[in-house]
Amino acid sequence: MKEIHGLVAAVELIPAATYDADNTPAAVDLIGFEAAEIALEIGVGGITFNGTNKIEFKLTHSDDNSTYTAVTADDLVGSPSVGDGGIIKSLVAAHAAATVEQFGYIGGKRFLKLLADFSGTHGTGTPIGAQVIKGRPHHA
Repeated sequence: MKEIHGLVAAVELIPAATYDADNTPAAVDLIGFEAAEIALEIGVGGITFNGTNKIEFKLTHSDDNSTYTAVTADDLVGSPSVGDGGIIKSLVAAHAAATVEQFGYIGGKRFLKLLADFSGTHGTGTPIGAQVIKGRPHHA
């Protein structure tokens, strides 16, 4: 088995916690790396999600860490579709088991942000966490 320790760096997009409202997205800088993988971890839903009471995960990117735009399907691999506003994952039905989903970012911009956008009423929180695994460093 070969190690990849010096070839990747993991950075938090959404700190692991139980949320019942929108997170404040932090910017992740991809400078010095040629690849990025997003790992989105979602625990058992705190509520039964539906079209009104839902969570939408919105990924945006930027060249200057000032003006962010929504990603599109052309910016990701591993995602069957990307909704308006950069929605890479929607929780609109019961989420009875914890999951980890991966999305490969190929958009080419320097900065990423991920928002867990809550709509409706969330009396009980849902465990969420997300990381960017940066790979193919310029200097290993």
